[in-house]
Amino acid sequence: MLNLFLIQALNGVQLGILLFLVAAGLTLIFGVMDLINLAHGALYMIGAYLAATLTAATGSFGLGLLLALPATLAFGLALEVLVVRHLYGRDHLDQVLATFGLILILNEGVRIVWGAAPMSVPVPDALSGSVHLAGTLHYPLYRVAIIAAGLATALGLHLLVNHTRLGMRLRAGASNGPMVAALGVDIRRLFLVVFGLGAMLAGFAGAMVAPILSVDPGMGDSVLILTFVVIVIGGVGSVRGAFVAGLLVGLADQLGRTFGPILLRSVMDASAASQTGRTLAPMLIYILMAAVLFFRPSGLFPARGSR
Repeated sequence: MLNLFLIQALNGVQLGILLFLVAAGLTLIFGVMDLINLAHGALYMIGAYLAATLTAATGSFGLGLLLALPATLAFGLALEVLVVRHLYGRDHLDQVLATFGLILILNEGVRIVWGAAPMSVPVPDALSGSVHLAGTLHYPLYRVAIIAAGLATALGLHLLVNHTRLGMRLRAGASNGPMVAALGVDIRRLFLVVFGLGAMLAGFAGAMVAPILSVDPGMGDSVLILTFVVIVIGGVGSVRGAFVAGLLVGLADQLGRTFGPILLRSVMDASAASQTGRTLAPMLIYILMAAVLFFRPSGLFPARGSR
């Protein structure tokens, strides 16, 4: 039982790290630009497809990943220039409708370019083994690499946001965007940088998950829902909040799916416990969100002066 708990806890941390990578960019976009971007999950999908394509073309996952990041960044910048910047200052309903349309366009575009059949990316040979943790417990090395890469990215974002001039502008923009513009900051360029950074983080998450999940059209839709839950729990505009909330959501999801039915067996028969557990498990993250909002309506770590 202890081994099962540790494995599922690590799976929860890995899921939380991936959610953080997607949520960090989206929470900055909403916090700084006041933009609801439902198409952010599509950037996660684009990153996965670019990684799969470039890995197949180069024969190396590492090289494919390195090429996919600037490619996703370029795609995000083009999307901001062509579409997104025309939504700044518009009503949130307009933003929701426009970016939902982008989801449909990008999903269909992926089907046209890559086809509807799922793509697979082999786990790189150097990361194909497992790590011995304790006793008979082993954990896939590639999943450990995802956790390590996510933690390194979180550290890099912390340094960027809290210890650089760009980070100072991001934090100021999340607190009071009009004042930042009034002080002479090129707000359009700042928005471009924020959107490009968010796109690259989402693409990085998609590229990292490609070897363990199938790459298929619409894969970003489900992760987008969890991403919004993470942002609401962590606090809009807060990278630290996105990190903590991502871990909480990942652990609640993985541990709830595994141990919910086991705990319910103490009060009902095995078949009913299994069925009830499968029904309740997907609800746990929303129960967690409701509990957090009850005690902290602005989230765990809201950005100062957040809307």
